[in-house]
Amino acid sequence: MGDIKEEDWNLPECKYEYLDHTADIQIHAWGSTLSEAFEQCANAMFHYMTEVEYIEMKESYEIEVEGHDMMTLLYNFLDELLFIFSAEPNYIARKVQIEEFDTTAFKIKAKGFGEEFQLGKHPQGTEVKAITFSNMQIHENEGKCEVFVILDI
Repeated sequence: MGDIKEEDWNLPECKYEYLDHTADIQIHAWGSTLSEAFEQCANAMFHYMTEVEYIEMKESYEIEVEGHDMMTLLYNFLDELLFIFSAEPNYIARKVQIEEFDTTAFKIKAKGFGEEFQLGKHPQGTEVKAITFSNMQIHENEGKCEVFVILDI
């Protein structure tokens, strides 16, 4: 875990929404780049678990993931973040920032800014059990990239 610098406090504009899905939740996230769309998807997942304004950015946490293609890269990225939330110290991020995004080797280096999840401080939202490949979509267009991911809740 690392220290938080003042420039890390700048939160990105919200570029995601939750779509109805039977017994699950679908995230639709977008950005001007694929990297930004992936970040927004990660932010949406954490913000679904608790109310974002209660998460303080006290610490940073780095992750590295890779995949075989863009779908497995997105899946592994979100799955690693979910694992960090589920394992001690139950880290929840207010903001996830991708620092390196390699679309040919399918690798991501990212940093989460947040703190340990604590009942009483953080209102408990809906538990995310798993990331799914079901109806996962990645659309890369000039000027707007979109991702769709269904979370098992």
